[in-house]
Amino acid sequence: MEQTRLGSSGLMVSRLALGCMSFGDRNAGRMTWILDDEAAAPIFRQAMDLGITFWDTANIYGYGTSEEVVGRALTEFTRREDIVLATKLFQRMYEGPGGGGLSRRAIIEQIDASLKRLGTDYVDLLQIHRFDPTVPVEETMEALHDVVKSGKVRYLGASSMWAWRFAKLQEAARTHGWTPFVSMQNQYNLLQREEEREMFGLLADQGVGSIPWGPLAAGVLARPWGQEGSTSRGAGARTNDPQGRPIFTDGDEAIVNAVQRIAEARGVAMASVAMAWVLRNPEVDAPIIGATKDHHLADAVAAFDIALTDDEVIALEEHYTPRLPTFF
Repeated sequence: MEQTRLGSSGLMVSRLALGCMSFGDRNAGRMTWILDDEAAAPIFRQAMDLGITFWDTANIYGYGTSEEVVGRALTEFTRREDIVLATKLFQRMYEGPGGGGLSRRAIIEQIDASLKRLGTDYVDLLQIHRFDPTVPVEETMEALHDVVKSGKVRYLGASSMWAWRFAKLQEAARTHGWTPFVSMQNQYNLLQREEEREMFGLLADQGVGSIPWGPLAAGVLARPWGQEGSTSRGAGARTNDPQGRPIFTDGDEAIVNAVQRIAEARGVAMASVAMAWVLRNPEVDAPIIGATKDHHLADAVAAFDIALTDDEVIALEEHYTPRLPTFF
């Protein structure tokens, strides 16, 4: 697996990141698709075999149980020094002033809890899961700087917010000589390209790396349109975001069909074609793969061998419909 520098920082990461939202205790979040230690073990082994050493989790995943599974995997399948470990905070873990958000108290309280669950004394990348409009940006950035200076965190990152808010956080850090963000975990795929006009220009200007989540649009781009299991259509499908806005547009079916045609012509998985398109963006450092089956990581790795032609890119992009970014 190729390694790359995260933005203009000195942190080297594998070109794919293992997303760990699918690991934990399914009873904690009442989500039947979560994999426990035994079920997740083959995924961790495969990640190591493929050289995927950048692992991303969050305190809210499985309400802490994802971090616990990842912590045990660090001991069982690898060495701590061989892994770039990332986690996130912001979402509410429990009631009380330190249970969520980006106040000084919450940041210090939640990083300590994450380190305990992960079984390590530091994380390589601590990310704010969302922007907190209720807390002054100076309070947030100074607290994040302090956890870096304490040795509990090596680098800082952010995730899914308006570009102007990210710029405001960065400016506060630079004005006061605090630690700035080196990465942005933003949603980016063939069905959600708003970061091309909303965020990527800012990231390029400031030397911030992009580690996109959802590169396959929750699997919609990995299977024919409307196929059982696709979140695009069918019983129980999620069609609106928390604000009631449609997640999918009329042009999305045509995009998925284009992915399918190209994949069939090349004799590769649809997921590999969709991932190849994400990887061709020069601002993208390491897409995050939420693997639950053995072929998920293999399909993602296969994308590095696909050089999309100009005609293929046109076919994949021509039906895109602009929409608002989704920050849920």
